Amino acid sequence: MDLGISGRKAIVCGSSRGLGRACAEALLHEGVEVVLNGRNAEALEPLAAELTERTGTKATAVAADLNTHEGRDRLLSACPAPDILVNNNGGPPFKDFRDLDRAAMEQGVAMNMLTPIELIQRVIDGMATRGFGRIVNITSITVKMPVSGLDLSSGARAGLTAFLAGVARDYADRGVTINQLLPGYFLT
Repeated sequence: MDLGISGRKAIVCGSSRGLGRACAEALLHEGVEVVLNGRNAEALEPLAAELTERTGTKATAVAADLNTHEGRDRLLSACPAPDILVNNNGGPPFKDFRDLDRAAMEQGVAMNMLTPIELIQRVIDGMATRGFGRIVNITSITVKMPVSGLDLSSGARAGLTAFLAGVARDYADRGVTINQLLPGYFLT
């Protein structure tokens, strides 16, 4: 299937494994140049080379902690005008809410709400000016069906979803869509 996005540029956060990697690979197969992101350069560099060879489309590795201003700058320097942004981040880990201190809560909200919003703030107006933008936030089914022990993750991701609901309405008529991908979480 041709999605009509060949030649576009994308940033996929947290793309060294899991859903992020799957998204990056699917975009590459569609002819989209992808900037891969993760914190481990030793994992990203060979992955970028492998995916470029396998798909015939350029994948670039950018090792950066996106919870820092410097990390976000490094990522956006590699792709200053993305057409597609996939926000993806793991954690926070399973933990009883009574065991969360303020620092853990602030980090969880920063990772799963504030960082994606900050990235969107930096790319959305360029997308609107060009008349094309796709923003996908990989969150969790726990946004709609919370699981005890994932309270911080669910709360931060629900906050991201609610925050962007209004933003999405402001940009829809300018060629930019914002979607939430809610993968399932299964306790075994």
